[in-house]
Amino acid sequence: MAFEGLTEKLSAAFKRLRGKGRLTEADVREAMKEIRMALLEADVNFKVVKQFIASVTERTIGSDVLESLTPAQMIIKIINEELVALMGSENMKLTISSKPPTVVMLVGLNGAGKTTNGAKLAGLMKKQGKRPLLVACDTFRPAAIEQLEVVGGQLDVPVFQIGQADPVEIALSGIAHAKQHGNDIVFLDTAGRLHVDEELMDQLKVMKQAVDPTEILMIVDAMIGQDAVNAAKTFDEALDITGVMLTKLDGDARGGAALSIKSVTGKPIKFIGVGEKLDQIEPFHPERMASRILGMGDMLSLIEKAQQSFDEDKAAKLEQKIRKNRFTLTDFYDQLTQIRSMGSLSEIAGMLPGFNAKALDSANVDEKSLGRTEAIILAMTPAERENPAMLNSSRKKRIAAGSGTQIVDINRLLKQFEMMQQMTRQMNGGNLKKLGKLGKMGKFPGLPF
Repeated sequence: MAFEGLTEKLSAAFKRLRGKGRLTEADVREAMKEIRMALLEADVNFKVVKQFIASVTERTIGSDVLESLTPAQMIIKIINEELVALMGSENMKLTISSKPPTVVMLVGLNGAGKTTNGAKLAGLMKKQGKRPLLVACDTFRPAAIEQLEVVGGQLDVPVFQIGQADPVEIALSGIAHAKQHGNDIVFLDTAGRLHVDEELMDQLKVMKQAVDPTEILMIVDAMIGQDAVNAAKTFDEALDITGVMLTKLDGDARGGAALSIKSVTGKPIKFIGVGEKLDQIEPFHPERMASRILGMGDMLSLIEKAQQSFDEDKAAKLEQKIRKNRFTLTDFYDQLTQIRSMGSLSEIAGMLPGFNAKALDSANVDEKSLGRTEAIILAMTPAERENPAMLNSSRKKRIAAGSGTQIVDINRLLKQFEMMQQMTRQMNGGNLKKLGKLGKMGKFPGLPF
């Protein structure tokens, strides 16, 4: 996950500050050197780092901080505030036109995931009650139109295309189509290049003048570091972009682009891509990202993910089943499905305060074991899921063959499921003292508890 290395280095610097109790100016300056190196290694723009360190140092070297009872905590608070300010202070939403349709030009270089992430954004707007339309204006890249139709179909978002025509004509026809069919937000998937060139910019300038977009959103690949910032600056100078969507923040990106773009271009990051799936897109909240960078977690985003995955009707039925001691493997499967819909365990762990990918590794959590558990349950008949006691040797052999697992995996799941049933009975009986003993018997497959 992005920022992992930066978080580790900052945490180490903060730990040394906390260990000293009272701090001197020399202690602060030494810590600032460590933080400066950590930011540079995270590929944050040099000028941004210089300004950031100067601002933090100016605020921390003062009697109010150094003479306080918890100077290290005061410094961390200041760094958190400066990080939030650096990334834009608050979440900036898409501007919605007072006269529909809202027109959003999606621009960027090839390889940034412009087409896929543009579709993700349309899908997010659909969830928010909008009626989006994707318009295929990229006639430069082979198969771009087909790709847009595929991802649009997966999200049930309509796609307008008229083949290899003039991109400006396509854009204008798409907007006219949206007006006729009641689409209130239009995303123009424009052409990109492997690098910034004059031909690309001229085409985009002509389109901007013709369609007068409400937003010009640049899709930027976080993996390319400072090149992403330079590209954003060039596009902004030519088109006056209104915002940025940063993609691939779930990968090995060092995160410098997220900390540099707002300062260098003056334009906010509005959305981030956090995975390959079409629903893995989030509004960008500077204060939440700063909290994650400092190892404080992001509980608000985690709660939002849980709310999106939460099914109230299923939860009510599950509560009744637990009260009546009727919790089954079908119910267990439903819970696993909801957990997986929230993202990978490493992504979820990154939102927990004090938890990180290394902690997840040390807990010996196997992401793939969730899939194996689901496969085992799905290989059972409905009757077997309702009554696991009927699983004899021959049935287990059939399930193992059908799920691609071993009988030992099935036995392990059944033992752990039995333990979970005991826990629910203990909770129903109001006797919570024995739960600690049950918790030491093992853990559920693939879960860090």
